[in-house]
Amino acid sequence: MRIAIPVTEGRLSSHFGHCEQFTIIEVDDDSKTTTKTEMLTPPAHEPGVLPRWLHNLGVNLIIAGGMGQKARLLFEENNVAVVVGAPDNTPEQLVKDYLHGNLKCGQNVCDH
Repeated sequence: MRIAIPVTEGRLSSHFGHCEQFTIIEVDDDSKTTTKTEMLTPPAHEPGVLPRWLHNLGVNLIIAGGMGQKARLLFEENNVAVVVGAPDNTPEQLVKDYLHGNLKCGQNVCDH
């Protein structure tokens, strides 16, 4: 599984489309351990660009604080699961919490 998390200054970015970078974390589903971590700078934010870019990187899951409805639909059309409302934390902790069923999500902080 490959999980993408939008980050700003090393922590979850509250708005998916305006992050500085994406942390891409590859995990082993059976052992629930991280096997690889990459920091990638995204292309310019325009409608539809980030969903295609992350899909082409083999991402299976997005963990975000907030994401617009159109982006969510584009990901779902490409079989990429989306979790929104994630709390402010480091990408590593968010993935660990997700894998162990401890990720506490609130409301989607994006309103478009």
